[in-house]
Amino acid sequence: MEEPGPPAASPENAFAADLFEDLPPKYDRLAEVLSLRQNGKWRRALVSHIVRFKPRRILDVATGTAGVAIALAHATDADIVGVDLSDAMLERGRNRVYDAGLDQRIRLQHARAEQLPFPDASFDAISFTYLLRYVAEPAATLAELARVLRPSGGMAGLDFYVPPNPFWRASWRLYTRAVMPSAGYVLGGQAWWKAGRFLGPNIIDFYHRWPIHRIFEAWREAGMVDVEDRVMSLGGGLVMWGRKHHA
Repeated sequence: MEEPGPPAASPENAFAADLFEDLPPKYDRLAEVLSLRQNGKWRRALVSHIVRFKPRRILDVATGTAGVAIALAHATDADIVGVDLSDAMLERGRNRVYDAGLDQRIRLQHARAEQLPFPDASFDAISFTYLLRYVAEPAATLAELARVLRPSGGMAGLDFYVPPNPFWRASWRLYTRAVMPSAGYVLGGQAWWKAGRFLGPNIIDFYHRWPIHRIFEAWREAGMVDVEDRVMSLGGGLVMWGRKHHA
């Protein structure tokens, strides 16, 4: 009998995997440059909320090149599993983990956030970055993340946001629609131009369909309590965190 294959990817999954296929060689450097050096600040805020739970085992979802996983390993004594859709990003991540001397504590594998290959309550904490815009059903994905989180465990996520202030929102639109794609092309080539062109409209569309109050509801419906958020960098980034209800 044949072994079952991996779960079928949604169109959103397939698009995300294709979008990130050619980005890994310059991803870590350009993510900082094109975010005007805010990406690192957002990651540190994310990590700080995971650290509070003193986790022994962490799942890092949409781990990419393992930047958050490595930061978590430096900030905690936990063993970390990172999952991502992109084999190219995972390969780059494995190289970074090895170079950091953390290959005994961080394990990276291919998996979909919507169908995680882990038993219930497997992890003490879960982090995710730039995830919900790339899945078909954000609420169902949050529920799946919460499934593998132990009761009273912590979860934190970060993503881009749309500045609420009209002046900064106009500046953000100009940057994401014109400056970022052009700078991406100059610094990283065609793949980064494509990603830059996609990002601004995608962020706006996501929050049109999933305003912040609806995201809060999805966290609570997934069994998370004490859910809070912090808008950062004049509205360019959003970090959310909470803990799983103890039944």
